[in-house]
Amino acid sequence: MNAISSSGGDEAAPSAYQWAEVDPSRTAVIQRDHEITFGQLIGRTNQLSHHFRELGLGVGDVVASFLENEPEYWELTLAAQQIGLYYVPINSHLKAEEAAYIVHNSGAKLLVAGAAQAGLLASNGTVVEAKHLFTLGEVLAGWRPYSDLGHGKPTGAPVDRVAGAIMGYTSGTTGQPKGVKRKVGHETPEQVAIRSVAMINSFGLTRPDGVHLVCSPLYHSAPAAFAAAALHLGHTLVVHEKFDAEWVLRDVERYGVTNSHMVPTHFHRLLSLPDKTKAAADTSSLQTAIHAGAPCPPSVKRRMIDWWGPIIWEYLGATEGIIAQASPSEWLEHPGTHGRPEPGSVVILDEFGAEQPTGESGRIFFRATLPYEYVGDPDKTRENRQGDFVTVGDLGYLDAEGYLYLKGRRDDLILSGGANVYPVEVEQALIGHPAVADVGVIGVDDEEWGQKVVAVIQLNPGYSPSNEIREDIDSFARTNLGSYKRPKQIEFLNEFPRTPSGKLIRRNLRDILTVRAALAAESSRPH
Repeated sequence: MNAISSSGGDEAAPSAYQWAEVDPSRTAVIQRDHEITFGQLIGRTNQLSHHFRELGLGVGDVVASFLENEPEYWELTLAAQQIGLYYVPINSHLKAEEAAYIVHNSGAKLLVAGAAQAGLLASNGTVVEAKHLFTLGEVLAGWRPYSDLGHGKPTGAPVDRVAGAIMGYTSGTTGQPKGVKRKVGHETPEQVAIRSVAMINSFGLTRPDGVHLVCSPLYHSAPAAFAAAALHLGHTLVVHEKFDAEWVLRDVERYGVTNSHMVPTHFHRLLSLPDKTKAAADTSSLQTAIHAGAPCPPSVKRRMIDWWGPIIWEYLGATEGIIAQASPSEWLEHPGTHGRPEPGSVVILDEFGAEQPTGESGRIFFRATLPYEYVGDPDKTRENRQGDFVTVGDLGYLDAEGYLYLKGRRDDLILSGGANVYPVEVEQALIGHPAVADVGVIGVDDEEWGQKVVAVIQLNPGYSPSNEIREDIDSFARTNLGSYKRPKQIEFLNEFPRTPSGKLIRRNLRDILTVRAALAAESSRPH
């Protein structure tokens, strides 16, 4: 299939609901070669909305899903968000008890689970506190088939429509995940859609005839938000169940993809494809590629710009809101920046709450896009605030021109020999070594240094762990890093523990090294 054409529409309000009225045959979603039109999608959405109300769900109630990237995601989220409900997408890779915790913590009254996820909950005997349970797979005791949800209900829009919201849960890299809850019930769905479209307009996406590739999990707030905004703008969504670099290149050409949201890990995997594969790929339709989720090493981003052209936008954000964004031209002029925040929207504070001077690192505080609270955790809600500003724990600084640079997270900071070492700086240096495919840097307790810097390396194909490659990486570090930042230990690992958004889970990396050290110590003992 070639580039998808757009019919009708420029005069339509930016809302998926209204596209169904003015251009119902327009393609909304393509998944597994199956096309769903806006008319079909919103008709099904309306049926779910009517059924939700019949089940007693009202403004402020919660619907949750425990799914992979499935077409049903769009029906559920659009239905919830036009009758004032919160929609909670749960990470489909969580363990049964972790998913059940989010259902309980959010107060979800209805849960839709995929076949594998419902089976996981059932086989573990996990108590799921939602009153209404639906599954896309085999019908289980206590569960109803998803096809029953909305069956026979009207396809017309419900009355008294009012905007709901997605209540995303943070990735939980430093403890239990936290639900980010914003007020609902005071806007129309179209008002929220207009704000959503305005957000992607700021990244240069203004035309309604685009094609947006979804290649990240929709249970993560960023790719879901950008995909929803593209859908409201009138774009067709091409949805992948998981990221596969070759599939991405195939479908960019096949469907004339114009934009996508990615994370730096995706860039790594794309750049790691054989040169022949990359050279044969037609990516000329791409107009905008947006990335976030984790710091992107400048060397990686430059290679992507060399390949795809100056179309790569970057932003720093979290479930709590977008902090700053950088256009391709801004980044090329200020390599490594995450953008220049609006004046007065970001402050850098030290541990005592004092504002840091230009160029000095501290905790990044920003004005949230919309007011929010953490579900059931008023203490945490208060802890991350300073007046009108909030923080998610990121460390960084503003330069003399007001551009923001990220150093990492406070929880990741390594204190070695009295000096502060930011893991991100070390990682971005080491990724430049030709043997290094991925790298994670952590601090490990050390009698002499307090903490020592340890680099964990995933090697590129064609390289194998050895003392020689370890010494070569160490020599590279001596050339590219200050002495106090240089890793005092280099380890090798085949696969890194990361969240679906690409963030390294450093505590898991520490656990892996702890177990490895214990096993090595045990094997060295005389028997």
